[in-house]
Amino acid sequence: MDLNPKYDDYYFPVKAAEEQTGHAGYLTEGQIAQVHQLRMMLESEGYTDRLDTLTLLRFLRARKWVVEDSKKMFVDTEKWRKEINLDGVLPTWDYPEKPEISKYYTQFYHKTDKDGRPVYIEAYGSIDLTAMYKITTADRMLTNLAVEYERVADPRLPACSHKVGTLQETCCTIMDLKGVSITKIPQVYSYVKQASVISQNYYPERLGKLYLINAPWGFGGLWNYMKGWLDPVTVSKINVLGGGYASELLKQIPAENLPKAWGGKCECEGGCENSDAGPWHDPEHTRTPKWQQQKDDGKTIENKGSEIETPAGEKAPEAAPATDAATQPATA
Repeated sequence: MDLNPKYDDYYFPVKAAEEQTGHAGYLTEGQIAQVHQLRMMLESEGYTDRLDTLTLLRFLRARKWVVEDSKKMFVDTEKWRKEINLDGVLPTWDYPEKPEISKYYTQFYHKTDKDGRPVYIEAYGSIDLTAMYKITTADRMLTNLAVEYERVADPRLPACSHKVGTLQETCCTIMDLKGVSITKIPQVYSYVKQASVISQNYYPERLGKLYLINAPWGFGGLWNYMKGWLDPVTVSKINVLGGGYASELLKQIPAENLPKAWGGKCECEGGCENSDAGPWHDPEHTRTPKWQQQKDDGKTIENKGSEIETPAGEKAPEAAPATDAATQPATA
């Protein structure tokens, strides 16, 4: 890779765990040139944020390395961010209705899988949009979704990368379809469609593995039909499982990291769905997210590790110097 000191200030390893062409540390000369081209095109149009190499690589991979298409996707994302004032909302976002919302729609991040990815769990069985919209609004739900994606990018994935010593850019997702009946499908589809637009259009290349569990009768046949429409790489990441899913999940997720409700052994105090447990709360592996750091008229952002709050409310120690893996360019 050819890292740019102006944008690439990573404290975590930036080489992918597996050798995959087009991924960090395994780029061809032509792909390195395409990263430079995309960055220059964006800079020429006045874009200065999120031009780091890892971000540009995700957009290039998402658009099959067609630079013009990748540029359009990036620009569309920046316009969307501005429309919802995401950069302004993110540092102070508060979602106090989450415990009530969780009664109707469970969604949370919890620890990591065996590869070091964050585990994300959603359960659709009790979803009730009518009840949820008495507690919150569709706009707030979608804004919260965007905020969570930002928190995946920083601090969750950097902390996971630092802990395992290799770059982690994706999540291991469990979608529980238990209780999703024919009558609920329209409600589930309505929200999931909106959420999918945000995921696919503005946060590309974040899916590592997806487990669809408790799939209802007949879903397997539908899935076999749907696979023909999808990219083979995407299909390879998706596993459709019925009620006997636990053994498959445990092949990918350590039992001590998987909540007991989904076949594991973890029982966090106050409920796994409320703990947000993971290395992103460990001062050894995390740093203050950039969106919490103060920018001083465009000058270099100061990394204030001492301002990280631990779950116990204690101040974390000063941020350690970047590791060699973070400061040395990986080979192409």
